Amino acid sequence: MLNNFLYLCCRNSANNINIYTMEAIVKTNFNFKGQQSHYVGKVRDVYSIDGEYLVMVVSDRISAFDVVLPKGIPFKGQVLNQIAAKFLDATTDILPNWKIAVPDPMVTVGHKCEPFKVEMVIRGYLSGHAWREYKAGKREICGVAMPDGMVENQKFPEPIITPTTKADAGHDEDISKEEIIAQGIVSREDYEQLEAYTRAIFQRGTEIAAKMGLILVDTKYEFGKKDGVIYLMDEIHTPDSSRYFYAEGYEERLAAGEKQKQLSKEFVREWLMANGFQGQDGQQVPEMTEDIVNSITDRYVELYENIVGEKFEKAESNDVMARIEKNVSECLASLKK
Repeated sequence: MLNNFLYLCCRNSANNINIYTMEAIVKTNFNFKGQQSHYVGKVRDVYSIDGEYLVMVVSDRISAFDVVLPKGIPFKGQVLNQIAAKFLDATTDILPNWKIAVPDPMVTVGHKCEPFKVEMVIRGYLSGHAWREYKAGKREICGVAMPDGMVENQKFPEPIITPTTKADAGHDEDISKEEIIAQGIVSREDYEQLEAYTRAIFQRGTEIAAKMGLILVDTKYEFGKKDGVIYLMDEIHTPDSSRYFYAEGYEERLAAGEKQKQLSKEFVREWLMANGFQGQDGQQVPEMTEDIVNSITDRYVELYENIVGEKFEKAESNDVMARIEKNVSECLASLKK
């Protein structure tokens, strides 16, 4: 029922690193009352309840280049779930979202919506995938033109929206607005509303990040419909879906052609690429040592504390699976009263 591993992190306090024991949850297999299906994504395990609710367990799995890496990252699920919950709450004046409750640090319970088959990616800066395309000589991405003469991590004149198809398995693919509409993936009316929501949520996230001394570089959003109304779904503004730079020193590093100091999952991708892995056939994921796993946990905690402005409090972890089952079952019972 439970496929997880104990990661014992024994660190010397003389090196100014904490000593702790952490349990990384990489698989769940619950059977909640009213459960109709169980979907396993790259990171999230999603349980459909009575055709009306979803229970989303944010695991400690980590993916990069659309590949789930072989080891989980302790406390990553809690970090993602709690950041997403805070940003969902901070955007309810823009549009409704799927969240009903957060009964457990690793779980959100919400409305079941019919998802749009695209992810709305918005980029304020030339970084990550867009930079790799640009560096290869391309000046258009997803049908959107990119100015000549830009350098890595430079701010776009205006944020650009570069949607991708939402793949159930394998790689998401870049796609243009016109292709989405022509293929009937999303109607023109709905797509233009998704664009408007995407820009508004990104602007809100940018403002919140700026107050914390951060730059929201790029991110992605997922939307769905319930009773004919568009809802914001899944996570938002977490290190799995977003890239952040530290604002302090940004201009100096840009002018000097230096890497930006960032809080995102990009450092994981860079580590993989430096070790010969980009998710291509025949490539092997490099060894995830204790130091690598621990450093990734530390970066996730760092992002939480910087973007939220609160100290990260590790949840009780003696028996995480029993804790989740109890908390979710009580929440679902209260919803059905």
